[in-house]
Formats: sequence, C-alpha cells, structure tokens
Amino acid sequence: MDPPSLSGSGVLMNGPSSLSVLNKSIDLYLRFFKVATLFALTVLIKYVLMPLPLLVGVEGPERLLALDDLIDSCESNQVKHMMQVIEPQFQRDFISLLPKELALYVLTFLEPRDLMHAAQTCSYWRILAEDNLLWREKCREEGIEESLVVQRRKTLKPGFLHSPWKSAYVQQHRIESNWRTGDITSPKVLKGHDDHVITCLQFCGDLIVSGSDDNSLKVWSALTSKCLRTLVGHTGGVWSSQMSGNIVISGSTDRTLKVWDAESGECVHTLYGHTSTVRCVHLHDKQVVSGSRDATLRLWDVDSGECLHVLTGHVAAVRCVQYDGRRVVSGGYDFMVKVWDPETETCLHTLQGHTNRVYSLQFDGAYVVSGSLDTSIRVWDVVTGGCVHTLTGHQSLTSGMELKNNILVSGNADSTVRVWDIRTGQCLHTLQGPHKHQSAVTCLQFSRSLVVSSSDDGTVKLWSLATGEWIRDLVALQSGGSGGVVWRIRASNTRLVAAVGSRNGTEETKLLVLDFDLTDAQK
Repeated sequence: MDPPSLSGSGVLMNGPSSLSVLNKSIDLYLRFFKVATLFALTVLIKYVLMPLPLLVGVEGPERLLALDDLIDSCESNQVKHMMQVIEPQFQRDFISLLPKELALYVLTFLEPRDLMHAAQTCSYWRILAEDNLLWREKCREEGIEESLVVQRRKTLKPGFLHSPWKSAYVQQHRIESNWRTGDITSPKVLKGHDDHVITCLQFCGDLIVSGSDDNSLKVWSALTSKCLRTLVGHTGGVWSSQMSGNIVISGSTDRTLKVWDAESGECVHTLYGHTSTVRCVHLHDKQVVSGSRDATLRLWDVDSGECLHVLTGHVAAVRCVQYDGRRVVSGGYDFMVKVWDPETETCLHTLQGHTNRVYSLQFDGAYVVSGSLDTSIRVWDVVTGGCVHTLTGHQSLTSGMELKNNILVSGNADSTVRVWDIRTGQCLHTLQGPHKHQSAVTCLQFSRSLVVSSSDDGTVKLWSLATGEWIRDLVALQSGGSGGVVWRIRASNTRLVAAVGSRNGTEETKLLVLDFDLTDAQK
C-alpha cells in the first residue's frame, strides 16, 4: 500500500531541489507510515473485523506474515475499504506540529514559487509563508534591493500580516516577465536635437538627460515625455556627461566642463583648464574627474567648481576614465592605462601591454579592465599593476564594457557581445547566433539576469545572462540596415531609454522610452 501523498495533504513542492532538501524528513515519514499501517491493520482486525483463528496465538514476524496473507485474500474493494479507513488516521501536517522557528527554517529551503503554493494549503501555512524575514532572505538571494520595498506591512485580517518583501519579490518577478515576454507597447517618443547626433545619455529617477553635438543638453521627463528644459551654454559639441540626482556634468569640444542643476536648468559652474576637447568624465560623490585630448586629467570639486588636482603623464589623448573616490584610472590613445593617486598627483602604475588605443575602462577598486582597438581586453591588479588575464576572442574594437562583481560584459565592433569571468579569464558566453547584431555594438547594460545591447544595425536586443541566448528584440528600427542606428541606451529596473537616429537622414533623431512596469490594466 502506498503512503498518503504529500500533495494530497495540500503540501505542494515543485522541483527536485525542494524535495531533496527535505529528503531525510520524508524518509522518516515513510518509515513511520509503514510501521503505523501495520499497527493499524492489527488494531482493525483485532477490534473491528473480530479476532480470527488465523491470528490466535501468533506473535512477532509470524503475525506480520499472517496479515500479509489476510490482505492477499481480500477482494480489491475490501482492500480499498481498509485504505479509506486507515489512511486518514496517518495524514499529519508536520509543519504545524513543529515549533514556529523550526517550521520557518524548513520553509527557507523551498523555492519562492513553492512558498506561494504552500501558502494556499491552510491559514497557518499562509501565515508562515508570509513571514517578512523569510521573504527578505529570498529577495537577497535574488538581488532585489531594499529600495523596492516601499510599503508598510498591511493587516489583511486580524492576526495576519502581508509581507512587503514578498510584494517586492512578486513585483520584480512581474517586471522581469514583462522584459522577457510582455507585450511591447508603443514606446514614448521624445523628439529633439533636430538631425544631430545624440552623443551621451543619462537616466536618473524620472529624468533623462541627452547630450548632442548641437552644443546642448536636454532634460526630459520619462513620465510625461516632455522636454522640461534645454541646457544651453556650451559653444562646442557635448561629448561626455554624468548625472547624480539633479546634478549634471557635461564635457565639450569647447574645452570646458559645466555643472548644471537639472531641476532649474541653471549652469552652476563652468570649469576651465583643459586646452582641448573634454572627452570623458566620471563623477563620484561631489568630485568629478575629466580626461581630455590635451593628454591630462583634472579632478574638480563639484560644489565650488575648483580644480583640485591635475594629473599629467599620458602622451596622447585621454579617452576613458574611472574614479572610485580614492584612485583614478585612465586609458589613452598612447596605448597606456594609468593608475593615479589624485591627492599626491602621482602615477602609481603604468599598465603596459595593449598595442593600440585604449577606448574603454572598468574599475571596481581591486581590478582594472581595459578594452582596446588591438581586439584584446586586459584584466589588471590595481595594487601590483600586474596583468592578471588577457581576454581574447573579439575581432575588433571593444567600445563598451560593464563590470559587476566577477562578471564582465563587453560589446565590440565585431557585432558580438561576450560575457566573461574576470577571476578565471574564461569567456562564459558569446551572444551571437542567428539573431545576433548585424553591425557594431554601440552600447550595453546588464542586470542580474539580463543583458541589453544596442547596435549600428538599428536594434536593441535582450539576452539571457545565464545562458547567453537571445530572448527578443526590444527595438527594431524600420530604417535599420539602411542608415538607422541606436547610438546609446540606458536602462533602469523598469525602463529602457534608447537614443536613435541616422547620419544620412533615414531616421529622425529622437529618444524612445519603453516602460516594463505596466500592469495588464495599463497595457
């Protein structure tokens, strides 16, 4: 006779991972059931079916054999009747029998989906499955930040509290499902900058800031799609920008940086000092580092507009810069990567190895990652200055990278995106195949599970970070392949902003905004 099903008791456990964790408990349960069944049969026969001569004077193993013979001699409907009588006596809600702390510990081994199923079992299981600390741990495992947990715990009925961490988990699951498979509604279209190129793009909260070679920046509302204000003052094209809160920093071919208040549109400071185009900037707290075609870097105080330090040592244009508040890392057209102590204005390391211009950098405080026109990506130890790994596989210029923990995602002019583990130097995935980009990758961004990439082919593609598989195209310009390009992208947890246009007039310059936080009622 089979033991009563756990699912029949309302305990829903989907997936081998959940069951394997409770394997010992289930094994004990099965042993208990077998012994209890034999005991119940003995009681049933002794007191319900009346003593039979077959069992008189029989003890121990022989009694068990006699019971087996009795069962074998019964008709199927009689065995079924015995099961119906016995089985309910041994179905036990083992979770409810445990102390609450131990019951919650057992539930921590379930996957979130299994927890939601378990909550449908009974009121007590629902109370346990709504435990806020339990869901906080599930959110931590999934990388869901506390910023998503905005509401207080709600009392649905006396003695029952709704978990805001569970709500955050459900919300994030819904948003990611929208990214992957939700209907793509018509994007909001933000038109501006005439037919000029959008050279840089920032996105913070509900504000979008676009910079252009038309000498201006524009501040947009992601909610209303309106241009809130145009930041005018540069006398040359804007080629670099950074944003934090309402503060916007821009660098221009007019050799200056400007500090703007995005809320008022006011130019707070104009920073003079460079003698050529300001090609790159990186903002950290209240300080910003700028790199220029004059081969120097400058560290500025955003509040006062004062130049704090000047870093000299490159012998060609500085193309990219990173700053973590302690160290400055720069890459240039002299094939060099340099690590600086800005306070003493000294170069701590010159990282030599690239054989062509360095176009992109990432820096996490421990490792420097540099991308070059020589097709290679190099990983450096910032303390020793040694090259830890040389990542090979790309065929052209690595124009953009993003580093989170040990995962690096790189975009290349060879039309591919690659995912690397910088600790091992291994290429985990190459994002290509039949749905790959058809031209140079222009920009990319990745989250805990998704990669978004844009290209000169006029598309924005969504990929799985875990498998490297193409999921779908989020943007596909009709003019793609005939001049339409996606220059830049920026993504938050819920929105994608794409700067699109063309250099031959086939696509109007504009921003496209896609929202993935829509409920079914809003779509």
